[in-house]
Amino acid sequence: MLERIRKRSRTGNQNSNEDNTHADSCEQIPKTIEAVEARLSEIFSGCSDFMHREISCGEKRSIRILVAYINGFVDKRVLNQDVIRPILDFFSNTELHEGSRIFEQLKECVVINNDIKEADDMWQAVDGILSGEALLFIDGENKALVIGVKAPQGRQVDEPDTETSIRGAREGFIENLLTNTTLIRKRIKNPNLKLEMMQLGKQTKTDVCICYIKGIANEKIVREVRERLKKIKTDAILDTGIIEQFISDSRLSLFPTVGNSEKCDKLAGKLLEGRVAIFCDGTPYVLTVPYLFIESIQTTDDYYDHAYFATFMRLLRLMALLVSNLLPAMYVALVSFHHTVIPFKLMITLAASRQGIPFSPFTEAILMIIAFELLREAGVRMPRPIGQALSIVGAIVLGEASVAAGIASNLMVIIVAITAICSFVVPPLIRATMLLRFAFLIAANLLGFLGISIVAVAIFIHLCRLRSFGVPYMAPVSPLSVSDLKDSFLVLPIWAMVTRPGTLRQEKAKDGKGTKRQEVKIKP
Repeated sequence: MLERIRKRSRTGNQNSNEDNTHADSCEQIPKTIEAVEARLSEIFSGCSDFMHREISCGEKRSIRILVAYINGFVDKRVLNQDVIRPILDFFSNTELHEGSRIFEQLKECVVINNDIKEADDMWQAVDGILSGEALLFIDGENKALVIGVKAPQGRQVDEPDTETSIRGAREGFIENLLTNTTLIRKRIKNPNLKLEMMQLGKQTKTDVCICYIKGIANEKIVREVRERLKKIKTDAILDTGIIEQFISDSRLSLFPTVGNSEKCDKLAGKLLEGRVAIFCDGTPYVLTVPYLFIESIQTTDDYYDHAYFATFMRLLRLMALLVSNLLPAMYVALVSFHHTVIPFKLMITLAASRQGIPFSPFTEAILMIIAFELLREAGVRMPRPIGQALSIVGAIVLGEASVAAGIASNLMVIIVAITAICSFVVPPLIRATMLLRFAFLIAANLLGFLGISIVAVAIFIHLCRLRSFGVPYMAPVSPLSVSDLKDSFLVLPIWAMVTRPGTLRQEKAKDGKGTKRQEVKIKP
């Protein structure tokens, strides 16, 4: 019995391997229309959206052409007007030509479309059909014409919901790769803006694009990005989040080493600093590498407002990040271990608020934080109108009910509310802070302020050891770069930012500074 199961599994694995490698094999296109039609019907068997049509034209209907496409991908109006109609008109008014010249005549004179390519392999033609192109097979030719007649799909360019801007641009990326690259081209009119296309995923064959500015981006980083993407071996690439998990430097770290954004102006600024962007078809999120810790508290509005106000807001975001991590843990440490640090009047208030509470401060904090995380997750997963009402009403009702029932104190509800508000100030680190908050709570419950200090030092050491594509994660603080502090926790005016980040420089300068923004020349 075991041998039968083993044999079946072996045959199943062989069949699956054949299916996976089938598309990578070479198969010549048959010369006859009947053979091509039979082969395509075999490949697309059970696919009701696969359409094919035979066209007969010329004298005595001797010229036979097969049109194949996927219904829904192709703009039928463009296909009929720019492809099929010109073919019928041309060969109906022209004498019969030799079969060896029909292919060239179709390519050069007949088809009214700029996006036209040749396919010399059957599986190359199949990939074109699956990509939304129309294929023309000519009787007697072992080649096919791939014509771009894709129908416009997806939503229109709109402001992203996840990254709102007060003064910046309202345009955001969408799920169409060509539209996204066009939005970047519109902002950076530079021939040195390079776009390298590749396909990832054995089954999905998702289009992925590497974007960088030649002469500004570090060639070593570009080469590293290219190599890491080529090493990805998986069946499906459905989102940039999957790519991020494959190319991240420290896959077990809580802190992100690969950035993402939906804003066009934000990505343009990253490219001009020397970073590399990764587009993926089917998702509006674009990855940027290298990604540093300081980018978590940076926003595009910082560069559009006054430098003093931008500096104040960045320091406020940094304070919010510390509060969201440390405030519940400090409350537990003060109440449980360090009573003498608390002022006498505040101590009386704390004792009065905790009167009748059956749980310890640690248990109380854990329960309230978990309740808040449940409300937040429910508000995110529910439909938008219901989710907003659920989050607001649920939080109010839950807080008042917890205090009335004697499960939590008034001060604990205030602390959890402040922690929740501060966690939303820095969205890129919201998942990391959610887990680190529990680590600080456990350490505070065991060792008080000493435990908090130990965990904080361990996290800081971990951050200093992290790398993002070879660049230190805590730059320009560790290692210290005085010239790059102009755009860190402090923000200098735009007219004072004359150099790019030194950590992302193309070549190491003699003075240790980055290249000047005004001295980058366009190279052909």
